[in-house]
Amino acid sequence: MIKRFLIAIVFVAVVVGGIVGFNMFRDQAIQDFFANRQAPAFPVDSVVAEPTEWQPGIEAIGTVYAAQGIDLAVEATGVVREVNFRANDEIDQGDLLVQIDDTIERAEIVAAQSQVDVSNQALERAQTLSDRGVSSASTVQEAEAAAASANAQIERLQAVLSQKALEAPFSGTIGLPRVEVGQYVSAGTTVATLQALDTLRVDFTVPEQQLGRLQIGQTVNIATEAGGAVSSGTITGIEPRIDPQTRLVSVRAEVDNQEGALNPGQFVRVRVEMPVENDVIALPQTAVTTSLYGDFVYVVAEPEEAQEAAEGVDEGEAERFVARQVFVQTGRRNGQLVELTDGVNAGDRVVVAGQNRLSNGAPITLSPAADAPADDSETPVEAAESDQ
Repeated sequence: MIKRFLIAIVFVAVVVGGIVGFNMFRDQAIQDFFANRQAPAFPVDSVVAEPTEWQPGIEAIGTVYAAQGIDLAVEATGVVREVNFRANDEIDQGDLLVQIDDTIERAEIVAAQSQVDVSNQALERAQTLSDRGVSSASTVQEAEAAAASANAQIERLQAVLSQKALEAPFSGTIGLPRVEVGQYVSAGTTVATLQALDTLRVDFTVPEQQLGRLQIGQTVNIATEAGGAVSSGTITGIEPRIDPQTRLVSVRAEVDNQEGALNPGQFVRVRVEMPVENDVIALPQTAVTTSLYGDFVYVVAEPEEAQEAAEGVDEGEAERFVARQVFVQTGRRNGQLVELTDGVNAGDRVVVAGQNRLSNGAPITLSPAADAPADDSETPVEAAESDQ
């Protein structure tokens, strides 16, 4: 009986010992696995920071106007007899656009012309009699005044007659007609808009701090929101007075619009180009991350740097690339590029995409394009800009 009891105790001890030993072995194996497990490497895109040419500029928002653009309006009251244009017609200077009924004025001119003839005849008789000594000088003066008054009446009626005809003051594109034949119009009624689209002007404002950088003749680039059309022009005027309410300076640029890319009244983005600067470190804006502690980028640590950056990593694993967080000072922006004034040196490889999952010292793998040799004709920064 005692022998069986001892055998049972030994069996239970062996089973319990085996379970405990298995659990200890399992826990140690799990600890060893996670202790020696290498964090997964994150794929990233990168570019090499190299000194390049920088095109600084002043950016603003402007509005397009025609260099010659007006709303045509009639000067006289009456009934419209002719409308000699259609929407979007190309009009030449002096073309008759709208004719208002002028029958009464023409009849008055005929009557006035008869009065002129009578006055001239009376003046001739008075002068003849005065030469013979029969008529006095006052009679001649009265005849001259009557003739001058009759001629003035003719000129007045001809001026009224010309107001009945609306002619194009300059060449351009005319808009939608706003009057119809037979319509009664009063003086000042708008007929249509006439815009000369070959040359346009762009009015925009810049902060007063930028006034010293502006000069007549500087090049400006104009970009539209609709379609992204880009045109170039030159500054033709700078307002000498700063608006005391907004502290802004009004600037006007003239743009050649032979291709018709712009239209009057259009909203545009203006960039005044400054002289090119050399040896500027500029990277795509996607490389810079903004945080509460400042702006930073991730620099790719080369194999020799990875040995110092990765603690507790085996010698064979030190050859892997790691991301090193570097705080930077940003400067000016130009399109998709941002200037870095501090933190990044020429030759540093900087992560430009895929850094959302990174932290300082995180292992990374570079995309195949990052290891490909760059074209001698452009720097990696220029290549990144052209891709965007």
